[in-house]
Amino acid sequence: MNKKPVRGNTFVTVHSDAGTDAGAVTKVDSEGGSYPSWNDKVVVNVPLHARFITVEVKSKTTSSSSSLTGSNSVGVARIPVSDFIGGYVPENQLHFLSYRLWDGNVKRNGVINISVRVKVSERSSCSSNSMPFAAVTGMPVAGNGSTGVVTGIPALWLNYQRNL
Repeated sequence: MNKKPVRGNTFVTVHSDAGTDAGAVTKVDSEGGSYPSWNDKVVVNVPLHARFITVEVKSKTTSSSSSLTGSNSVGVARIPVSDFIGGYVPENQLHFLSYRLWDGNVKRNGVINISVRVKVSERSSCSSNSMPFAAVTGMPVAGNGSTGVVTGIPALWLNYQRNL
């Protein structure tokens, strides 16, 4: 911190930018010194509309004038959810990722290595048996010769497939 190595008593907070959930906190690493390690598994509920996960490394402080305990931010990493969700990534795939930590003065202040495994809740995951229609990746916007394309599955298309 402030161009000085971390002396210990560090912990990490993890939360989503769109969540109402308080997030998660790791245990305090009092033995790692300048190279802390937590090896904690934390669970963070991430809404579908979330764009980032924020990981913040903090250092516990104790005021000498009182027994109050606080914390200073060592650095923050904002991790795009798109780094581990979407594309061709299979569900339950373990991702090993490294991100730069930035301090409050927007200066580099270390690197954090994390691993992420996405767990899909039962009610939001769908098997091919429960959805008997073919996915549509795009369809013309208008029949007037327009070249625009809409991606996704229109709501009317879903109703049409159910009535077949």
